[in-house]
Amino acid sequence: MGIIKTKDLVFEYIRRDEEGNVEGITKAVDEVSLDIKQGDFVAILGHNGSGKSTLAKHINAILYPTEGTVWVDGMDTADDDKLWDIRQKAGMVFQNPDNQIIGQIVEEDVGFGPENLGVPTKEIWERVEESLRAVGMYEFRKHSPNKLSGGQKQRVSIAGVIAMHPKCIVLDEPTAMLDPNGRKEVIRAVRALNDVENITIVLITHYMEEIIYADKVFVMDEGKVAMEGTPRDIFSQVEKLKSLRLDVPQVTLLAHELRKSGLEIVDGILTKEELAQALGL
Repeated sequence: MGIIKTKDLVFEYIRRDEEGNVEGITKAVDEVSLDIKQGDFVAILGHNGSGKSTLAKHINAILYPTEGTVWVDGMDTADDDKLWDIRQKAGMVFQNPDNQIIGQIVEEDVGFGPENLGVPTKEIWERVEESLRAVGMYEFRKHSPNKLSGGQKQRVSIAGVIAMHPKCIVLDEPTAMLDPNGRKEVIRAVRALNDVENITIVLITHYMEEIIYADKVFVMDEGKVAMEGTPRDIFSQVEKLKSLRLDVPQVTLLAHELRKSGLEIVDGILTKEELAQALGL
């Protein structure tokens, strides 16, 4: 079994009227089965309302399945006795870093999680230093988070999760509120954690450019997994992605149009460098 596994996962949102009567049921996740191995970098894509964020919240036991099962490091998320352990193994980073940062000083904020875990003081400071260095924010350790940019705040949020020594980090659209530079900063930090620290990454996003470094991609639509494969597998199916209301990176779209016009170019071009090579430039 992988670090994260779901089997026939179903989650239903129940809508009620003012009297508490059931008005309707929305199936946000519909029989999803995933198996994510330790050290994998997995991206989960989908337009708004596809179920990707609802799925993410099951990995951290914020939500519980209506049907089916979710295991984190072999622990069933429905087991209340394991909740603390599950959240230690699978850390969560959300869209808005301001909702996660609570300390007045960067290093205090990063140390908050380990302190709650009862980690000895000396080790807390060691973890704070290693975590801030891992995301390239050590030089800002004495700064107020309020003075940081959006990308820097999000990297501090990620450092706070790393300091708890998780095996897996789930990032639920962590760059949605950032400018392009902030997005690059965060994705670069996430990739380094995966490459260097072997932390399993589950990245929820709708930015196609962010998934090209993933080992595997799942595309969600109406609560189901509509596509799965490597980034190249996914980007080789431009028309299907469009039918799922998803954008395609400009370089991939350009290569697709050139191919349609008769040029012999391989499917699934991911970067400008690959396109230049394919064109013999």
